[in-house]
Amino acid sequence: MLTLVEKVLFFLAVVFSLYYTYRGVRRIVALIGSGQGRPDWKGAWRRIPHTLWRVVTFQPVFRFRFWPSLFHALIGWGFLVFLMVNLSDLIYGYTGFRLLNALGAVGDVYRLSADIANTAILLGMLALLIRRFVLRPATLTTRPTTLLHPKARFGIARDSAIVATFILVHNAARLLGESFYLALHGADRWQPVISRIAALWSSWDAATLEAGEHLMFWLSLGAVVAFLPYFPYSKHIHLFFAPLNLWLKPERRSMGELSYLNLDDPNAEKFGAETLRDLEWKQIMDAYACIMCFRCQEVCPAYNTGKVLSPAALEINKRYSFNYGGDTNIRLTELIPEEAIWACTSCGACVEICPVGNEPMRDILEARRYLSLMESRFPKLLENAFRGMERNANPWNVPQADRMKWAEGLKVPTIEQNPEPEVLWWVGCAAATDARAQKVARAFAQILNAAGVNYAVLGRNEQCSGDSARRAGREDIFFALAQANVEMLNEIRPKLIVTTCPHCLHTLKNEYPAFGGHYEVIHHTQLLNELVAEGKIHLEVSQDTLRVTFHDPCYLGRHNRIFDAPRLVLENGGVNLIEMPRHAETAFCCGAGGAQMWKEEEKGDQRVNQARYAQARSTGAQAVAVACPFCLTMLTDAARSDASGGLEVKDVAEFVLERMKS
Repeated sequence: MLTLVEKVLFFLAVVFSLYYTYRGVRRIVALIGSGQGRPDWKGAWRRIPHTLWRVVTFQPVFRFRFWPSLFHALIGWGFLVFLMVNLSDLIYGYTGFRLLNALGAVGDVYRLSADIANTAILLGMLALLIRRFVLRPATLTTRPTTLLHPKARFGIARDSAIVATFILVHNAARLLGESFYLALHGADRWQPVISRIAALWSSWDAATLEAGEHLMFWLSLGAVVAFLPYFPYSKHIHLFFAPLNLWLKPERRSMGELSYLNLDDPNAEKFGAETLRDLEWKQIMDAYACIMCFRCQEVCPAYNTGKVLSPAALEINKRYSFNYGGDTNIRLTELIPEEAIWACTSCGACVEICPVGNEPMRDILEARRYLSLMESRFPKLLENAFRGMERNANPWNVPQADRMKWAEGLKVPTIEQNPEPEVLWWVGCAAATDARAQKVARAFAQILNAAGVNYAVLGRNEQCSGDSARRAGREDIFFALAQANVEMLNEIRPKLIVTTCPHCLHTLKNEYPAFGGHYEVIHHTQLLNELVAEGKIHLEVSQDTLRVTFHDPCYLGRHNRIFDAPRLVLENGGVNLIEMPRHAETAFCCGAGGAQMWKEEEKGDQRVNQARYAQARSTGAQAVAVACPFCLTMLTDAARSDASGGLEVKDVAEFVLERMKS
């Protein structure tokens, strides 16, 4: 189809385009490679099938915003089909050979797929253009008070417009070019949409149709050639890096598991992340995988309550800093304010919702490590908790001698009294020292005794697991506590550990293995569910059908994927369980995680616990069930400020004790 001159010109354009595209990609690879660590290629190979499934089905995208996700998927699926279409068109342009017409039935089906795909791409792109530039929802941007790279506020919209123009020109030109060909050579029943359009040109002469086909070839494939050098600087580079991000993402026991820091290493000069270069390679690649869809911002409890934190802005700032002359020596505090760093509750909502596997929470926690360990910069109120953990091994700063006061009047065996228990109950600092959480511990102890469980507690030997210290960046405190606890537990060699605190569960189960502590750890709601299923405790079905909504603790649900056990226990007790709109994987934080329990909340429009309590209130429930001592404190505090009469807030264990048959 192309003349010799056109072939030479197109070839030169392709060479020029690929050269500048290569330069852009090479720069990105160098930036990612400057990060810490390297991919685990051995583990990556076995993840190929799962990654391909997620990419082809667009499964991560569909967890949120169904209609925009569908339009996005139509474009994505269409372009997967168009890889072969563009190759076929290129061969046709140079040789006159129509590959898809020479493949028999396979070619017929593929031409039908291409016809559908082209239509889907155009419809999907038009829908997304209307959404971004006409409807302009607030969810596609951030507040003026959010720190955002100065080039980004206009740049994101400009980038979207450039990419949308490329897609529309490429696909519309391809559709028209093929329709001119069919108008010359006859309709193709395997291309119904294009054949209908071809009928519009039936009265045109052959010379005009051939000229039109030539022009559309240049517009269609020429748009690809022109766009490629811009591609590495566009947010749409995620088409390449999102699959890589999903494929090469390090395997972790939990999304909240942090990397091991060897504080005993005499060669270590810095801990945590001061600059982008101090982050893992994966965290740098996150910036290039980012779609800039602001989904993470939309689910962030800090942002939703008016704080300056936006996980989306952090990833966008990383990318724009790279694009506009920056490198990995940029300080993280230039990309995210310290106030935002300390506003994070480490709830994991941003990680859970991200369709491309980004982990902005991890950047924030690494920044906290640096600020706390290297510069001693942290909210002053945290000093009390740190002092308590250092002096008395608990953030409440209660003497270890008082560790068993909560159990006075109950038969609660210690490990000295029962050295070989079937279950070791890790009571936790809250249950041992906080007056409200102590009631939960007493309820659970009574249940265990009634069920005849062979258990023991550590008593005065139990120390804080160190979760709050680690989330606040004080790795030194966590390191000391973890080493001591692992040494003690390895001597005891527990068969099974049960905790009433999801933060303890997470730490013992997911973070102590790095210190040599490998244990089977379950949550108390899981044990309660087992006891009910085995008939060791019997619950009276309540006749009042109490309406209860369950609040998923972040470190029980998202971080450790325990969703069913607490609900099954409540349902077995006959309560009328009502779900909040945001529950299970999408649950809203109580506001205490990430060491927020020990400091004042950053300024905003609302407190996080009040926002969550309002969501519980909206269900029409009479009570809120929780399964975490931090959540218990936060939601109880919110209920006290409810002028219309607060909802009752209880732990699942308290509901069970009330309904247990004697």
